[in-house]
Amino acid sequence: MKYVCDLCGFIYDEAKEGPMPDDYVCPLCGADKTHFEKDEG
Repeated sequence: MKYVCDLCGFIYDEAKEGPMPDDYVCPLCGADKTHFEKDEG
């Protein structure tokens, strides 16, 4: 599953990085996990 930051567009790929930790923050903009949406496309 991939997740996209709704603030900056950064993509988190669980296939490469494993499950997203609860305390994850976006490395580009610093947004917390609540700003990531499932990438449906």
